[in-house]
Amino acid sequence: MWTSPFSENGMEFERGFMKTVKRVFVKVGTAVVTRADGRLAVGRLGALCEQLKELNSQGYEIVLVTSGAVGLGRQRLRYRKLVNSSLADLQNPQYELDGKACAAVGQSSLMALYDTLFSQLDVSSSQHLVTDNDFRNGSFRKQLSETVKSLLALKVIPIFNENDAVSTRRAPYESFSLGFQRRCSCSDSSGIFWDNDSLAGLLALELQADLLVLLSDVEGLYSGPPSDPNSKLIHTYIKEKHQGEITFGDKSRLGRGGMTAKVNAAVCAAYAGIPVVITSGYGTDSIIKVLQGKRIGTLFHQDAHLWTSVKEVGAREMAVAARECSRRLQAMHSDDRRKILLDVVDALEANESLIKVENEADVAAAQDAGYGKSLIASLAKSIRVLAEMEDPIGQVLKKTELADGLILEKTSSPLGVLLIVFESRPDALVQIASLAIRSGNGLLLKGGKEAKRSNAILHKVITSAIPKNIGDKLIGLVASREDIPDLLKLDDVIDLVIPRGSNKLVSQIKESTKIPVLGHADGICHVYVDKSAKADMAKRIVLDAKTDYPAACNAMETLLVHKDLSSTGLLNEIIMGLQNEGVILYGGPRASSLLNIPEAHSFHHEYNSMACTVEIVDDVQAAIDHIHQHGRHVASHTDCIVTENHEVAEIFLNGVDSAAVFHNASTRFCDGARFGLGAEVGISTSRIHARGPVGVEGLLTTRWLLRGSGQVVDGDKGVVYSHRNLAL
Repeated sequence: MWTSPFSENGMEFERGFMKTVKRVFVKVGTAVVTRADGRLAVGRLGALCEQLKELNSQGYEIVLVTSGAVGLGRQRLRYRKLVNSSLADLQNPQYELDGKACAAVGQSSLMALYDTLFSQLDVSSSQHLVTDNDFRNGSFRKQLSETVKSLLALKVIPIFNENDAVSTRRAPYESFSLGFQRRCSCSDSSGIFWDNDSLAGLLALELQADLLVLLSDVEGLYSGPPSDPNSKLIHTYIKEKHQGEITFGDKSRLGRGGMTAKVNAAVCAAYAGIPVVITSGYGTDSIIKVLQGKRIGTLFHQDAHLWTSVKEVGAREMAVAARECSRRLQAMHSDDRRKILLDVVDALEANESLIKVENEADVAAAQDAGYGKSLIASLAKSIRVLAEMEDPIGQVLKKTELADGLILEKTSSPLGVLLIVFESRPDALVQIASLAIRSGNGLLLKGGKEAKRSNAILHKVITSAIPKNIGDKLIGLVASREDIPDLLKLDDVIDLVIPRGSNKLVSQIKESTKIPVLGHADGICHVYVDKSAKADMAKRIVLDAKTDYPAACNAMETLLVHKDLSSTGLLNEIIMGLQNEGVILYGGPRASSLLNIPEAHSFHHEYNSMACTVEIVDDVQAAIDHIHQHGRHVASHTDCIVTENHEVAEIFLNGVDSAAVFHNASTRFCDGARFGLGAEVGISTSRIHARGPVGVEGLLTTRWLLRGSGQVVDGDKGVVYSHRNLAL
């Protein structure tokens, strides 16, 4: 879903009106009330009643419109007929039961069940059976309004149902409500309502509801039949956009309605001023979530068209647009691509005060550290470093003469379209966008909600610097987390996903997509202090690796110390230094006993805070074994040895299988900017494609260019292969 990030009518605000809702009408359909075999779905009804009880106790005025009487009555009459049938009767096909008889029998049973369930919850309910003809009587409508008003004041939940046993309505459903006929184009003079969906809409209007919730057996309104894998849930219905695009599936399994009836009722109610949400009745808290403003189901609202001042663009359209823009970017001259980056720098510096205002709003909400002037300057410096680098696109990596006059080149090429999902830190957006421009890739970004306003303004500033002949859709900002599942399905359009954030985020994305994922899982960074380490150097490196930025993925999480240092005093000095800085220490079996500190529950734990694990090891090989055992193989991140013994250092550097291995240097140096990459899109612990800090090179692939002069293979009869390497 694409919407303007600066419009107060954007997606984040579309359900803000829920805060003012007081009177709620809930309609539950036959498919929710009954199971597939026609029996009552007692569990779902119980969950429904519990939700209504909770809302009733919170001060909401609740009115329930229910279906299910016909289905319940049919099931009971079939059973009674079976019990009373002779053998001869059983051998003859059963005739179809009269629907009105089914309604009459089922209604009392349905209401008895509601009464029992609500009584158990200490809630009073009342029964109201109506027909369409009742609403032709003005006196009836007035009295109905007064009665319901009195009941709601007493915290009673009125339960409405159409009196199908005596209803004379036989025309197909067209529309409902005399009042609606003046408002809707779908009026029908032959009647007022046809089913309980239209009845719910009529009652919502007559009794001045603030919200109508239509419960269905699916999550909401889809663009096609819900069983079709290509169908997508429509979160907000816009009549002008969706009316001619939706394909409906089958009608209700048991009732007269179905999604067509619900949509007709919802559209008429919404355009008469009653907001409507169609959502699943199978969930145990669907109604509560709707009233909390959660983005579930499909919302119908008379102002919905105002919330999409910028045309909505689906996930696929965003990705396709980014690819098309990236191809135009790749075709540009290197100097022109470089100029775009310099224009981005100018735009960031020119809008620094505006960026800071938006960031401060995020900071106030998150109570976190915000941007300072130095960070904008640092970002600008990183982008300038990128701009001054040699153009990474189209570099000839290898040149080979295959045969006389047949020259093959292996060249660098952009990957295509990248999807980056990152949490919090909005400076990541600037780095990633700059790398995408430099590497010629299209980009889709989804940042954390904690930095929503910062991300929005940064995206606007950066895309404003992209020339019109390339298109600002080169970099798309995904507005809602609900769009991520759709994007992760686009393995034919998106070429690489890079998650930046918690272990949980990375793991969830890896499990949810066929698209290649480049990122680190839960990599533990180790510092091993060898027996020959210089004391001052060891203390400086350990403190920096842990305390410089404890939440970073390259911060030390486990300190390994050679056993001999416990007797020299260096171990105690290092421990005292960490504790003086406020670091909480946990020990392995040996360290916890020696140092009298709590034992760690696991060596495989990322604290991301001022805490770490300490353990004693016998020698460098024991340290390497520990790292391999607890670094979880593919998740090895950055590990460091502090030693003056170069032979031991080489054993460590060559023996530790991590993305980055250091000698006498803090793990915090594992960073794209510090490595001179200009910026980084993230740090990868994968073994395929890119490993460690991922800069421009990690966002490139290769392709082959072959230049000939009319050669053909023809069974290799006339080709003399030379396979001679040529100078670049």
